[in-house]
Amino acid sequence: MDRTLVNYVRALRAAGADASIAESIDAARAVALLGYADRRQLKDGLGVVLAKTPAEKLIHARVFDQFFGAVEASAEMRQTGDGASANPPDARPQPAGEAPGQPGQPGQDAGGGPHADRPAAPTAPTAASAATAASGGDALQQLIVMAAEARGGASSAEGRERMPSLGPALHRAAEAAQVDDIQFHTQVGPLTRRLLEALGIAPLDARIRQLLLEPQASGSPDPQAELSTLQAARETLRRAARALVEQRFELYGRPATEAFMQDVVAQRSLGRLAPHDMERMRVVVARMARRMAVKHSRRRRVQLRGQLDFRRMIRASAGHDSVPHRLHFKYRRKDKPRFVALCDVSGSVAAHVRFLLLFLYALHGSVADLRSFAFANQLGDVGPLLENLPFDEAFERILHTHSGSTDYGQAFTDLQDQFWDVIDRRTTVIILGDGRSNHAEPRVDILAEIASRAKRVLWLCPEPKSRWGSGDSVMPKYAPFCTLATHVASAADLERAIDEALAAYG
Repeated sequence: MDRTLVNYVRALRAAGADASIAESIDAARAVALLGYADRRQLKDGLGVVLAKTPAEKLIHARVFDQFFGAVEASAEMRQTGDGASANPPDARPQPAGEAPGQPGQPGQDAGGGPHADRPAAPTAPTAASAATAASGGDALQQLIVMAAEARGGASSAEGRERMPSLGPALHRAAEAAQVDDIQFHTQVGPLTRRLLEALGIAPLDARIRQLLLEPQASGSPDPQAELSTLQAARETLRRAARALVEQRFELYGRPATEAFMQDVVAQRSLGRLAPHDMERMRVVVARMARRMAVKHSRRRRVQLRGQLDFRRMIRASAGHDSVPHRLHFKYRRKDKPRFVALCDVSGSVAAHVRFLLLFLYALHGSVADLRSFAFANQLGDVGPLLENLPFDEAFERILHTHSGSTDYGQAFTDLQDQFWDVIDRRTTVIILGDGRSNHAEPRVDILAEIASRAKRVLWLCPEPKSRWGSGDSVMPKYAPFCTLATHVASAADLERAIDEALAAYG
């Protein structure tokens, strides 16, 4: 498999597409048939073999344009920025994995430095650069020619034949500098510097330093003109290197950064989430729910198949000269997950309830039988609201309808009086609340009946255990009747609790 395709598959995976090894092999076969010349045909072909779902096809379309279109954009910028085109009209841009890194538009670089707004330098080596070549050797001359080529200028045809072009040279330097390992945008500057070092910028820097500090001893007939030429060449190379690093960040670093931030949010206390974290948390919860659904559906498929039933196989083989020709398995009936969620929606617990309900409804494929109730002092069935309205609108209505002073005893009484039949031996009851009942009767006896009637009772408390029993908390009275009473502060804690509840049905 060629390196360009390997890098493209890596970029796809970093963006969130699940490109498997088998699909990558199919993609290699597709590239062998289609080639890289026709971009549209290549995009369609790779989209067929690498993207399976509508979401992955969107990812493929975006990443393909980023990966294979970066040089096209750079070529356009060069035309508009310098007023001259370096490529002939039919020149085919090379993919990022083959020849990335052309100079960006002047002023585009955020870290442009003191020369960012300097007018474009001459597009071909000057007499000063010829003097530099004479004094600095081939390495310096190569850098000058590559810089001139990157600006769209042209050195002599003979020179272009002898000197390496900037794109492949940058690509090799990027590999040496490990630019593809970029994860955060703060690494762009250091990696640009490392890439320039791998490109061999040292002779150019040394010559510039000599012209600045010791112009008389430099041996140049016109030190100021040579200095201007070398500084312009260095700025061009720096911009090209930075453009390449920025491109690699978009392909590999930005998805890695987002994944890191999602992990941070997943571990952050739900009660301390900032408004800008809410959308990221939705993505985290959806990802957790998807991962959990896959995990438990696979486990159920394996366990439903059961163990080999040898007696049945021997009996079935009697009519075939005792040759067992068919496998028979012992099947064991498994209960499907059935959850009843009792959610305290008072102010101190509302943030946790939001994500618990979001989590449970994202598990719709794995938990088909889900009943949701909310309470502050009176219990109400909120399932129809959550099923028929957008989640945010439904949750706001729930908060508005069930506001008031928390009374767990009254909520348990309402459950017993109105919804007692939703709990049976297959049901897992999930209670999310802090156990603070404002000194009202806690009705521990009803919780004991729920525990004896249900399969499991999970109590998810947003307060740490050190605070249980303080003030109006009745958690120490409730906890003995729960299969599990645990502190839940973050989305990761929620995932562990729901995972354990689903595992009980395995």
